[in-house]
Amino acid sequence: MPQDQRPAKCVRVLLAEDQGMMRGALALLLGLEEDIEVVAQVATGDAIVPAVLDAKPDVALLDIELPGRSGLDAAADLRTRAPGCRVLILTTFGRPGYLRRAMEAGAAGFLVKDGPVEELAAAIRRVLAGETVIDPALAAAALSAGPSPLTARECDVLNASVDGATVSDIAGKLHLSESTVRNYLSSAIGKTGTRNRMEAVRSARRQGWL
Repeated sequence: MPQDQRPAKCVRVLLAEDQGMMRGALALLLGLEEDIEVVAQVATGDAIVPAVLDAKPDVALLDIELPGRSGLDAAADLRTRAPGCRVLILTTFGRPGYLRRAMEAGAAGFLVKDGPVEELAAAIRRVLAGETVIDPALAAAALSAGPSPLTARECDVLNASVDGATVSDIAGKLHLSESTVRNYLSSAIGKTGTRNRMEAVRSARRQGWL
């Protein structure tokens, strides 16, 4: 809707989405809502916090898997640096572990991208009103899946294992001994029921634990 025809008080929204076509479509569709205004758009995770501090949106609509850093990490920062901004996660990946991590990071809502834009617009209004909005099917899946069995350090080691890093590389990156890294990897492999660390990484990602 044209700026001069909008209500005096619009919901100010920031969009964080790395796919340009998706980001543009969301901005266009949300802009058709008479009480919603998209005030900022970013394509990387590390741009989220600076853009929120600059544009001061009421709601930050964040994807999870973004270049630079994840939307979940940015959400955790926003909880302390911009507490007045409500966070709504919108992702392709409806993984139970992601939902738990989003709630722990202070997100007010979690939706998957296959819903209608009217549902998204309604969710934006609801989180701004103080409600928590969660996709019902995903909420049920998260409850049945239970919490992640991995410790924070096991997650760190698995994340550092990506791209074929050696135990020595991981130890240097995380400032750990090689024997400690091996112990964490062995524990993570056991907890995920996999045969090696790369299978453990894939399994943990499927669950949304990483």
